[in-house]
Amino acid sequence: MKYTVSKRFSFEAAHSLPHLPEGHKCRNLHGHSYVVEVFCSGPLDERGFVVDFADISAAMKPIIDRLDHRNINEILPCPTTAENLGAWILTQLTTLPVSRVDVHETALTCARVER
Repeated sequence: MKYTVSKRFSFEAAHSLPHLPEGHKCRNLHGHSYVVEVFCSGPLDERGFVVDFADISAAMKPIIDRLDHRNINEILPCPTTAENLGAWILTQLTTLPVSRVDVHETALTCARVER
């Protein structure tokens, strides 16, 4: 069997998308209340876990600390779209069996990155 667990995190951050055309509102510096959900998949270990939720929290803490109340344009080496942010977060989580990362910029929008 394959199991999947997930844990949500939130942080506040600003960004801009200067590569967009003049007049596009996202070209301007603006902020989001981001919600990131990290999904880990695999078999159960001897404890009955895919991964301990505490391990997901520990792995995400330095990432959230780096992003929270910051300008993401100063951190990511690429355009700071939700898609790229999700991919960047996924690449940072090397110690977990991450299968998917969802990034919500708003209550109505979500970008999903899957392995």
